Amino acid sequence: MTHTLPPHNALLDYPAPDLGEVASGPLSGLTLAVKDIFDVAGMKTGCGNPDREAEAGIAERSAPAVERLLTAGARFVGKTQTDELAFSLMGQNAHFAPPVNPAAPERVTGGSSSGSAAAVAAGLADIATGSDTGGSVRAPASFCGLIGLRTTHGAISLDGAMPLAPSFDTFGWFAKDIDTYAKVGELLLGDATDGPKDEPALRPMRLAVLDDLVLGPAEADEYRRMAAIVAAVLGEAETAPALPFAVDDLYWAFRRLQAHEAWAAHGHWLSAKDRHLGPGVRERFDFGRGIGPDAAAAETGRRNTLREALAAMLGRNGLLVLPTVPGAAPRADAPFEALQAYRERALGLLCLSGLTGFPQITLPLGRVDGAPFGISLLGPAGSDRALIGIARTILGHAGKG
Repeated sequence: MTHTLPPHNALLDYPAPDLGEVASGPLSGLTLAVKDIFDVAGMKTGCGNPDREAEAGIAERSAPAVERLLTAGARFVGKTQTDELAFSLMGQNAHFAPPVNPAAPERVTGGSSSGSAAAVAAGLADIATGSDTGGSVRAPASFCGLIGLRTTHGAISLDGAMPLAPSFDTFGWFAKDIDTYAKVGELLLGDATDGPKDEPALRPMRLAVLDDLVLGPAEADEYRRMAAIVAAVLGEAETAPALPFAVDDLYWAFRRLQAHEAWAAHGHWLSAKDRHLGPGVRERFDFGRGIGPDAAAAETGRRNTLREALAAMLGRNGLLVLPTVPGAAPRADAPFEALQAYRERALGLLCLSGLTGFPQITLPLGRVDGAPFGISLLGPAGSDRALIGIARTILGHAGKG
């Protein structure tokens, strides 16, 4: 079994592959870590599970998105820990020492892109790849004080990556500063996305039903402060039209569809023998096994209705402002039940982008109890590069650019 290396339990001790000379390009001088669900030529892809690692062959080529970063001059420094089969949100894998959150060492990093967030926050890499199915870029970015974008679904290739729930899976990345973040965005998004940058005015919106998902008074106060920073740049947010379903209904639509697809992707392999799945992960796959086609079809109908309603709400230049997660990261020593309760509350905020496929960026503008707490902007499909540009302006206004 692979073991993580100090510091921060972020990087894995796979033998270093020979990737040849470091290329020259727009990412020259920057270092890159890769979440261990993405292929890197000459390495195994372990996906956070010892059986999966033991059975994996050596990848002959890197995932296209990873290869693009390498050919642009990024220097590879290693694979990063991931939650088991990328099916978690807290950054605690039963088979590995948990990554340490450099921004709040007593708290979790978030997952499933746990090692990637820890590596960037600790300065072990300038850029680290992640994936976001249910929040696995946005949550750890918020928890570790980083920038994180869930890209428009399908905007960046996931060839050479382990699928979890393909209609939700997206490629993402972490960086501390917006200049580095934007360089990667220009490289990977290219002309694939467009958005509100061409409109004469942006329309920020907020929904009280989402704002109310923050944990308590301290979080609400800090969220109001962050929202005021955003409003100083974009203008005061208007009240958005009501969503077509209650947040709880959307949460369950996401949970059922994600789990249904995850079982379809991994059920055959999991059924072959005991894979010794950790707590939480095992139960989530078992849940997916019980979701039949009729239930999946009903939730897909809700998903389509939500996508149409949110597309109409946003138009070409609307931005939904919302808390990324309910507050600072939970404490690493919190009971399992408390972590699960936080996860469920967080998914009420995170599921909108996942269900619709629309992009969402989290910005490290806040702190609660001394730990990072992010605010998000969710835009229309294809507005990825515009969101990065807006983020640059907001972070500059806040003195964090």
